[in-house]
Amino acid sequence: MTDQQRPVPTGRRLDLLADCSACFGLCCVALPFAKSADFAANKSAGTPCRNLQADYRCGIHPALRERGYQGCTVFDCFGAGQKVSQHTFEGRSWREDRETARQMFETFPVMRQLHELLWYLAEALELPKAKPVHAELRRALDGIEQLTRRDAAALLAADVPAIRADTSELLLKASELTRNALPGKKRNHRGADLIGARLRGADLRGANLRGAYLIAADLSGADLRDADLIGADLRDADLRGADLTGALFLTQSQLNAAKGDSTTLLGAALARPAHW
Repeated sequence: MTDQQRPVPTGRRLDLLADCSACFGLCCVALPFAKSADFAANKSAGTPCRNLQADYRCGIHPALRERGYQGCTVFDCFGAGQKVSQHTFEGRSWREDRETARQMFETFPVMRQLHELLWYLAEALELPKAKPVHAELRRALDGIEQLTRRDAAALLAADVPAIRADTSELLLKASELTRNALPGKKRNHRGADLIGARLRGADLRGANLRGAYLIAADLSGADLRDADLIGADLRDADLRGADLTGALFLTQSQLNAAKGDSTTLLGAALARPAHW
C-alpha cells in the first residue's frame, strides 16, 4: 500500500490490509503494465520491475509519482500478496525455482480478486440496515475465506467469475437495504458514462454509482454520503470538499486515483492520500 497513511478499518477488514514487508514483491513481478501516463516503462507479466530491489522493496517508493509510476500508488492487493507469500507458498520465494515462480504469479491475481470480495463482504456486515442479509453475507465470506486458505491448485481451479457474480448480488442487496432506508428519491447512475461530468455540489446521497465512469468528473462539494461506489472509476475525479462519509464500498485505490484536499470528508476505514 502506497501514497497515504494507513487507514483504520474495523473488524475483519484489518486482515485485508496490504503488508509489503511480508510479501515477495508479487505486484512488482506477477502483473504486467504498459508505458503510459500511469507507468514510465513497459513490463511483461512475470518479469520483475526494474525498480524492485533484492529485499523485495521498491527502490523509488517515496517518489513513485514523480518518476512516472502513478499506477503503483493506486494499486491495492487487499493483503493478497502476503497471503500468497506466507500461507499459500509457506514463505517460499518465486526466486527459488521457476515452477514456484509460475504458480505464484498465476495464483496472486486470483487471490487478489478473492481478497477484494472479502473486503466488500466485511464492509457489508458492518452495515446495520443490511441485517436481513447478514447471514447470507457471512456464509459467503466464510466460504471465500476458506478457499483462500487452500493450496495453489484449488485456487487456480476456482470459478472466480461465478463467485464474483454471486457476491455482487449479495452486495447489491446490502446496498439497496442501506440506501432505501434514506428519505427521498435516490439517483440511479449505475454504469453511467459520467466522464468529465459537471456534478459540483450535486446531491448524490444514497445514489447508485456502481460501475459508473466518473473519470475527471467534477464532484467538488458533492454529497456522496451512503452512495454505492463499488467499481466506480474515479480517476482524476475532483473530490475537493466532497462528503464521502458512509460511502458504500469505496476503496483506498479509488481514492488514490482521484483528486481531493483537506476538506474532503472520509470514513474511518479510508486514509487521505498524501498527494491531495
